[in-house]
Amino acid sequence: MKVLNLYAGIGGNRKLWKDVEVTAVEIDKKIAKIYQDFFPNDEVIVTDAHKYLLDMFAEFDFIWSSPPCPTHSNLRFGLSYKVQGCVPVFPDMKLYEEIIFLKYYFKGKWVVENVNSYYEPLIKPFEIGRHYFWANFIIGNKKIDEKVIRISLKERENNKGFNLDGYKLDNKIQVINNCVNSKLGLHILQEAIKEKQQTIEDFSE
Repeated sequence: MKVLNLYAGIGGNRKLWKDVEVTAVEIDKKIAKIYQDFFPNDEVIVTDAHKYLLDMFAEFDFIWSSPPCPTHSNLRFGLSYKVQGCVPVFPDMKLYEEIIFLKYYFKGKWVVENVNSYYEPLIKPFEIGRHYFWANFIIGNKKIDEKVIRISLKERENNKGFNLDGYKLDNKIQVINNCVNSKLGLHILQEAIKEKQQTIEDFSE
């Protein structure tokens, strides 16, 4: 299975995937280098994930996209009222551009992930924990232990299964927080594969 992992970060969602051929797209060179260190067999491309999706979507069997979440998040919305200098911003509609694009143009399985938004989602998602998932397959619920408030960097690393001790980054907590829980990432890939197999079986009967 050829998988496209967009806005890949350091690969939280991908950590437990097995027997897949992954192309990861990440625009930050430092973050992309860390991803490559953790997953040396993946192809890592440093470029704009939104544009790469448009150009290359047809080459893959499964696409995971996690567009930037700050403009949609409850946290950013709250800060715009409480913190001096943190002004309101427009929600980044690339999120919905990708959902609609994948729904109508992509023939494989796809999922778009983002955080719970401060507004009612414009398109109804699946919801697991603090995440929204839009997909063209059924995503069953899964309980995930995600503690993100008032815990140390090391506790966050342990929770996500990564160690960034050897890397110089100004925002390690943010990098770790951006990781989708690896068990959740595996669960969603398995759901996509399960439905794909079921579709094949139904067709062959």
